[in-house]
Amino acid sequence: MINRSLVRVLATSVALAAGGLLAGCNSDQVSLANNAKANKPIPEKLVAEMQKKDMDPQSPILVRLFKQEAELEVWKQNRSGEFALLATYPICRWSGDLGPKIREGDRQAPEGFYSITPAQMNPQSAYYLSFNIGYPNAFDRALGRTGSQLMVHGDCSSRGCYAMTDEQISDIYTLGRESFFGGQRAFQVQAYPFRMTPVNMAKHRNNPNMPFWKMIKVGYDHFEVTRHEPKVDFCEKKYVFDAVALPGSTQQPVFNAAGACPAYTVPADIADAVKRKEQADDAKVAELVAKGTPVARMNTGIDGGMNGIFAAKIPDGSTGLSDPVTPSVALATAKLPGTIPSHVNPPRPLEPEQPVVAAAPETTPAPATRMAIAAPNAQSDNVFSSFARKIGLGGSDATPTAATSQPAPARPPVATAARKPAPHHARPVAVAAKHHTAGPKVANASSAKSAAPRPPASVGDAMAGAAPVVPTNSFDTRFSAMR
Repeated sequence: MINRSLVRVLATSVALAAGGLLAGCNSDQVSLANNAKANKPIPEKLVAEMQKKDMDPQSPILVRLFKQEAELEVWKQNRSGEFALLATYPICRWSGDLGPKIREGDRQAPEGFYSITPAQMNPQSAYYLSFNIGYPNAFDRALGRTGSQLMVHGDCSSRGCYAMTDEQISDIYTLGRESFFGGQRAFQVQAYPFRMTPVNMAKHRNNPNMPFWKMIKVGYDHFEVTRHEPKVDFCEKKYVFDAVALPGSTQQPVFNAAGACPAYTVPADIADAVKRKEQADDAKVAELVAKGTPVARMNTGIDGGMNGIFAAKIPDGSTGLSDPVTPSVALATAKLPGTIPSHVNPPRPLEPEQPVVAAAPETTPAPATRMAIAAPNAQSDNVFSSFARKIGLGGSDATPTAATSQPAPARPPVATAARKPAPHHARPVAVAAKHHTAGPKVANASSAKSAAPRPPASVGDAMAGAAPVVPTNSFDTRFSAMR
């Protein structure tokens, strides 16, 4: 008896070949359909979990990423129409700092809401499998932010991406592929600096990125209270969630990320639930601050983070900017969720806090006047100067008025001889490779329908959800964006 997955692959090949003959590029598309890595069946453990949670294997998915916790969540729509957590994957490596990506080359992994279409799935990635996050979205472009080829991929190596192990990305890629087979036009990726809890918001209250984080927390709260994918729009250089037309209006609002916001409203049931959650969270944050919750340390030059389960298995491994771990027998003996490549380069550990020197009593004779001279290329550890450097303002000639801690010397990566060359993803077909080899053409998604009964999608700069509007198993438009 012919394997059902093989039948699907063959059927896809035929469909793509037929479409490719019309488009004049069938050889590339058929090769994608026959890619063995990209056509693996869903692992049995995930199928069993879906059955337990009343999910169809081809129902829509949604992905959430958290830098500080170094975790990737895959949510899947159950048969009641709500999203439920299917699996949580520890992130092997992410790069940059907590905060959004600003410009090309800053090594920042993006934060915000992004939409993944079939054209963004890359079965020919040099790093096993990958999908393009779709940065910059309309919000990023309205702010003049730049960057390209930001991926979720395998190989545990990152320069602005979220890197998993090959085994993990195989699972995630398969779940995305099956959701497209089921009719989902695009799945949403929500990328956060940390879980948007009152504890984390209190710890990071002095971070200059807090206004941005509070804005995307609104979308986080929409998902938390509804368990439906929020519809995302942009206007006045900000995010708008679950917007619908005003009562009595015959037209849906049209959004422009850089333009003025149109007249719109948010369904009362959603708005009320989100408001209650926000009020409860704000009250808890105020309570934590009043109790003296310490402020989180700012970045001291650490490039990104790594989940503790991986750091514990690497000589001198560190979680970097991700949550630290306490060594334990359980962690040391835990089964790894995939293979760590020999060329992995874990983040450097955070430096110990410098002791605070108490001021001398007034009766103590004043010491001789001394000048605080900055070491070559030293930079002030001031919160705002650090933020200015990150977005490209100011230079490296800051002269601190007090001694500042120096970053620990860079530790050479493990087994550097095995490190791969600089190109680290697969670039779309017939496009000059910058970080990639051949793969499907990447296209930023701007609209798709919601995954569950949600406000209707708007036009313009909307990044709508993913309603299964295509009959199950009709996958004839899978790579249509490449034609």
